[in-house]
Amino acid sequence: MIESKNVIKTIGEKIILRNINIQIDKGQTVAILGPNGVGKSTWLKIAAGLMQPTEGQILINGDVLKKDQFEQKEMLGYLGHQSFLYDHLTPVENLKFFAKLYHIKNANDRIEALLKEVGLSFFKNEPVQSFSRGMVQRLAIARSILHNPQILLLDEPHTGLDQQAVDILNKVILRLKKANVTVVMVTHDFSQVINTCDRVIILMKGRVGSDINLNGRDVEWLHNHYERQSMSK
Repeated sequence: MIESKNVIKTIGEKIILRNINIQIDKGQTVAILGPNGVGKSTWLKIAAGLMQPTEGQILINGDVLKKDQFEQKEMLGYLGHQSFLYDHLTPVENLKFFAKLYHIKNANDRIEALLKEVGLSFFKNEPVQSFSRGMVQRLAIARSILHNPQILLLDEPHTGLDQQAVDILNKVILRLKKANVTVVMVTHDFSQVINTCDRVIILMKGRVGSDINLNGRDVEWLHNHYERQSMSK
């Protein structure tokens, strides 16, 4: 579904990513862990087509990801540290704008359903500039899945959320998982990894340090495994 082949990224003289080889199959929910500065978000941006690798390639369904290939971009949903929302617009207006970009038919029904799912129906006509951090993140989640992507890329989506927003996000991820959507999530939150993911990739010093299946494993096991990886690198 999505493959990273020998991806290298340098910025100036600094090597951020060193030969990242990852293959993620359709329907997998994968967490990417690692200390700050190891290149997690950089790799996710490259996978989303928002940044070009210095060397190597990202493949989507066996085809090289290209900068201006709209059909490939339609397959991807991305939620980063920026919401990409317009503060002076309402949730409905924001989602209608993005629906036009993706040429979504019958967008009104889709928008109403998503706003209900993320708990913003009551606030759908209020300007985003009046929203809390958690409310903005909920709307950004709706934006990222508005076009029914086959691959969803999330960069620390739980950061700064209250428990209600965390629960909403996890329900969305689990719904997408049942729908066979591929989800890749950069995070530091081990609890949410165990709650939503079936695989973990740990990056250390710009390389893949560990790639493990989470079947039957708990937060304590993951924490201990992560600590062992940190000490060995």
